[in-house]
Amino acid sequence: MTQPAPPPRTLPAIDPDNRAYWTRGRDGVLAIFKCHSCHAYVHPPVPFCPACDTVAVSPQAVSGRGTVVTFTVNHKQWVPGLPVPYVLALVALEEAPEVRLVANITHCDPAEVTFGMAVEVWFEPAEDLWIPQFRPARSAA
Repeated sequence: MTQPAPPPRTLPAIDPDNRAYWTRGRDGVLAIFKCHSCHAYVHPPVPFCPACDTVAVSPQAVSGRGTVVTFTVNHKQWVPGLPVPYVLALVALEEAPEVRLVANITHCDPAEVTFGMAVEVWFEPAEDLWIPQFRPARSAA
């Protein structure tokens, strides 16, 4: 059985700062910049820490777990071929709740998404990038 093609999307421009965020999903890793001085997480990725102004930041693997802070269910097909409805959400990372990632919530009916819902990352390949998306968290056994 063949996988359905990913929905059409505008891909980000890649630069040295954001490359890890958009490519390390190939290895199943969600990479978020972290400051080596004050240990703050930095997102979106920039070459310095906004908390302490050091340039000692680099991408670090995080768990990929988080919670839905807010979301919307979109019923308009903005791009031809884009399946609707879809959920666009802000996800707070487990390690750093102040870091909010914009992503789709998938693998469930949009009506099942709730505020505070536990989610986990998965990666959608698109050309040579791996787009972080989230799905309901599987319970730990």
